[in-house]
Amino acid sequence: MRDLGLRLAGIVRAGDLVMLSGELGAGKTTLTRGLGEGLGVRGAVTSPTFVIARVHPSLGDGPPLVHVDAYRLGGGLDEMEDLDLDVSLPESVVVVEWGEGKVEELTEDRLQVVIHRAVGDTSDEVRHVVLTGLGARWADADLEKLAD
Repeated sequence: MRDLGLRLAGIVRAGDLVMLSGELGAGKTTLTRGLGEGLGVRGAVTSPTFVIARVHPSLGDGPPLVHVDAYRLGGGLDEMEDLDLDVSLPESVVVVEWGEGKVEELTEDRLQVVIHRAVGDTSDEVRHVVLTGLGARWADADLEKLAD
């Protein structure tokens, strides 16, 4: 999942909304950690479950990473207004875990990442990832190059 995040960093840009979904332990935060590493942002990318959102400024000339965990938020975008995601989105890459039904109104252009974890031998868990680009921003994106 970290490697996928590193590869994803090569195609995202400021203004991108990435929505991650998958069960607990599927690798959403690990993917985001790799994305942050690939973007060259400051700070350890850890789960923002209890703080809801963390901003990781760029150490270079790339966009900052805004990492949101909407798991504890029950409502839609109204409940998330205090996070000012609509203000952060144009200049940042915004990653939202558990964002379905909560942040779609931010933009028509978003990348949905669904992670399925095949539970078995925990030393070699397999993930199946489905990437779906929505909107004009992702119409011509070569998401196939992210495949491992």
